[in-house]
Amino acid sequence: MKYSGGEREGMDVADEQGQDRKHIHPYLTGNFAPIQQIQPLTRCTYTGRIPHELAGGQYVRNGGNPITNEVLGRDAHWFDGDGMLSGVSFCKTGDGDTRIQPEFVNQYILTDVYLSSKTSKYLTTPILPSIATLVNPLSSLVRITLSIFRTLLLVLLSHLPGSQQAIKKISVANTAILYHDGRALATCESGPPMRIALPGLETVGWYNGKRAEGESASEAGSGFGGDGILGFMKEWTTAHPRVDPVTSELISFHSTFAPPYIHYSIIPATQDRNSKAALLEPVRLLTVPVAGVSSAKMMHDFGVSRRHTIIMDLPLSLDPLNLAKNKPVVSYDPTARSRFGVFPRYQPDSVRWFETNPCCIFHTANSWESTEPKSKSGNQSTSVNMLACRLTSASLVFSAGDIAAPVPCADIPVENQEIDQCRLYYYQFPLDTDTALIRHQWALSAVPFEFPSLRESKSMSAAKFIYGCSVSDSSFGAALGRAVKIDSLVKMNAEELISRGLRNPPVQIKGCVDVRSVTEILASKAKDDPIRIFQMPPGWYAQEPRFVPRDAGTSEDDGWLVSYVFDESQLDSNGECKSSAKSELWIIDAKNMTDIVAKIQLPQRVPYGLHGSWFSEVEIRNQRPVDSFRSPPPVKTMTSPSSKVSYGAKLWMGMRKSIERFLS
Repeated sequence: MKYSGGEREGMDVADEQGQDRKHIHPYLTGNFAPIQQIQPLTRCTYTGRIPHELAGGQYVRNGGNPITNEVLGRDAHWFDGDGMLSGVSFCKTGDGDTRIQPEFVNQYILTDVYLSSKTSKYLTTPILPSIATLVNPLSSLVRITLSIFRTLLLVLLSHLPGSQQAIKKISVANTAILYHDGRALATCESGPPMRIALPGLETVGWYNGKRAEGESASEAGSGFGGDGILGFMKEWTTAHPRVDPVTSELISFHSTFAPPYIHYSIIPATQDRNSKAALLEPVRLLTVPVAGVSSAKMMHDFGVSRRHTIIMDLPLSLDPLNLAKNKPVVSYDPTARSRFGVFPRYQPDSVRWFETNPCCIFHTANSWESTEPKSKSGNQSTSVNMLACRLTSASLVFSAGDIAAPVPCADIPVENQEIDQCRLYYYQFPLDTDTALIRHQWALSAVPFEFPSLRESKSMSAAKFIYGCSVSDSSFGAALGRAVKIDSLVKMNAEELISRGLRNPPVQIKGCVDVRSVTEILASKAKDDPIRIFQMPPGWYAQEPRFVPRDAGTSEDDGWLVSYVFDESQLDSNGECKSSAKSELWIIDAKNMTDIVAKIQLPQRVPYGLHGSWFSEVEIRNQRPVDSFRSPPPVKTMTSPSSKVSYGAKLWMGMRKSIERFLS
C-alpha cells in the first residue's frame, strides 16, 4: 500500500476492509501494553531514604489504558485509551507520624465511555475512533465515515433501553491530572475535566467550571459550554489548564470544530485563595471567544504568564471538513505558517498575532513577562517570553499511531526545511513595537527535549530550571514500528542558556545556543554546566518527572524528581511483559541529577504513560467534600427475556443484541 511518495516496508497492515495487521503495534506491546489489574492502596517495599517533604503527599500519573484491547491489530495510537491513574501515596505512620510508608494505588477513571465499554458484553474494540484512523493518509473517506458513524450509533444505543450507562460526554480523561481549588482534576481535550478523590483515586464526576458531579453544596448555573446548541463542543477543555501559583486562578481554553474555534476560561479560586490573591477582585470568564484562529486545530497546550496568555495556531489541523478537501481529519501542512496569539489575561478580545515557520508544539514549559530598554531616554519595552518543546514536523503524531508520515504533496520552501527534531525553544514576543515580529526564536540546546516541568511555585515567572525527558539515540519522532522510550532525564538552566543566547544570538529559528549532544554533555565534568543529565541504567526507561521542593531549600532546584521507571529485562523473547513484571518509583536528587535517594518497589508495572502531578499533604487535606462517587455497574449478562416482559421489549432486546454484535 502506497503513501504519497513512499510505502510501509516490512509490515502487513490493515486493509480498507479492516483486516487485522500481523505486525503488533509498538504502543500496544512491552510496557506500553495496557494492564487490567487495579489495586487499592497497597503497601510497598523500598530502599534508601524517603525525604520527609514527601510525607502525607502523593504522586499520580495519568495515561491511556484501553479496557477493550482484544484486537491487537486494530488502528491504535499512543494518545488513545481509557484513562488510568497510577499513584504512590506517602503515608505517615509510627509514633508521632515519624515514619513514611509508601502505598501504591491505580484506578480506571470512570468516564461515560469506560462504563459503557465495561458493561457491553460484545465490545472488543474501543467505542471511539482511534487518532490513528483520523491521521492515516490511507484512511479512505468511507472508512473514516464508517468509524465515526459506528461511534455515533454506539453513543445513541447507550441512551436506549437495555443500557446501563448513557454516554453523555466522550472524553476518556486520559492525559493529565492537576489540582485546583480543592479538586484534583483529570483532563483530556475531548471533554471537561473529571474530578478525582485523593489518595484512593476514586472518580467523583465531571467538573463544569463551577461544580463537579457528586459534590455537596457548590456553585449552580451553566458552566463550560453554556446552554447553546454547540455547548457540548465548547466544554472540550485543554488537557493542560494552568493554575496561577499566586492568584490560584485556573486558566484554560476550549478547542472546537466551529468558528471562532477557540474559547477561553478563567476560573477564580473560591476556597484556597492565598493572602496575595485575596487582595484582588476575582474575575470569572467562561468560554469567551478568541478571535483570529484560522481553522479547527489539534491544539494541545498554550502559554500563560502572570499577565498574558499565548494561543498557538499551528499548521496541525483537526478538522472533519478536511475530508471534503481529500485530506485526513488530522493533517499537517509544512508549507503553512505558525501563528502565536498573545493577549492580556483578562482581554481575550485583544489578540496580537505573531507569525513564523511551521512547527508542532504539544507542550510549553513556562511563560513570563520581561522588560527591556526601549530607547536612550530610559523607556521600557514589555515582552512576553515562552519556553516550548518545538517539533519541526508532525512525525510524532504519525509514529505514535504506527503510521508512516506522508510525503508533502507541495514543495517545502527552503527557509522552512529543517531536520526532524524536538528541542526546548525560547520565544520572545515584544508588545510595544509597531509590527508583530518575534524578537528571538531559537533552541536552548540540541538535546532532544519533551515532557517539560518545573518547580510549580516558579511557574509564570522567570524560572531558572526546566526539567524534561530525552532520548539519547534518536528523536521524539521515532522511526516507524518503534516506540519512543525515555532513557534520560534532563535539567536545563534556562536562565543561563537564555542569557548566553541574548549575548550571542544564534541564527533565528534554526539556531541553537548549546550544540552538544547527550553523549558530550554526559562526558562534561564542569560543575557549572547549564545542562545536567540523569541517564537511566542500560535497559531501564523513565517517564515524565515531577519536582518536589525541599522545605527551606537554599536554591530553586533544591528538591527531588519523582518518576516511574521500568526494567525491560522483564520482557520475554517476544518483547512482551512477563506476568511478574513490576515498575518502580525513583526519587532523584534534582540538585545534582546523580543520586537516587530512594527506590520504591511497586506491586505491579505501570505502563509508559503521559502526564502526572505531585499533590502535597495540604492539598489532599483541603479537598472539597464529596457526596457520592461514580461506581461501575455490575455487568449484566444477556439472558432470554422473561415471559413477563412484553413482546415489544423482547423484540427490542433481540434487535439490540444483534446491533451490538454487528458494531463490536
